[in-house]
Amino acid sequence: MDLNFASAAAQEALLASVPAVGFALVFNVPRQALVYCALGGALGRGLRFSLMHAGMPIEWSSLAAAAVISFVGVYWAQRFRAHPKVFTVAAVIPMIPGKFAFTAMLAMCEINAGGMTPLLMSTMVTSLLKVVFITGSLAAGLAMPGLLLYRRSPVV
Repeated sequence: MDLNFASAAAQEALLASVPAVGFALVFNVPRQALVYCALGGALGRGLRFSLMHAGMPIEWSSLAAAAVISFVGVYWAQRFRAHPKVFTVAAVIPMIPGKFAFTAMLAMCEINAGGMTPLLMSTMVTSLLKVVFITGSLAAGLAMPGLLLYRRSPVV
């Protein structure tokens, strides 16, 4: 394993735990669960970073990382007798596609101020589509245990 990659992945994971804990505090998560929210945020962001480094697109990486967070959150919820959302929602927040949303908004403002150019329109549409697909994959990943584990009828 490359040492630069390992240090970058560790940095991503460590820095992702900070907003996870911050949003957990905003959502009034119990004090005992804050460590698990931090671990979930670090796990998700680190996994997404690793999958993207391996060549997987960000949309699919986000789906896989959100699904792993969600299944781990269900395990923690059963172990500590809490609702899974206590662990999963705050842990997924660090993977929200803020950079792409900001880029799309800047392109919209430039179009509004200076007129439309093909480059600005392309940047705006591409960034907006990335935001939609990443956000949708995060939602689908969070919903996966509910769709697969808590069914009243068999999947097939």
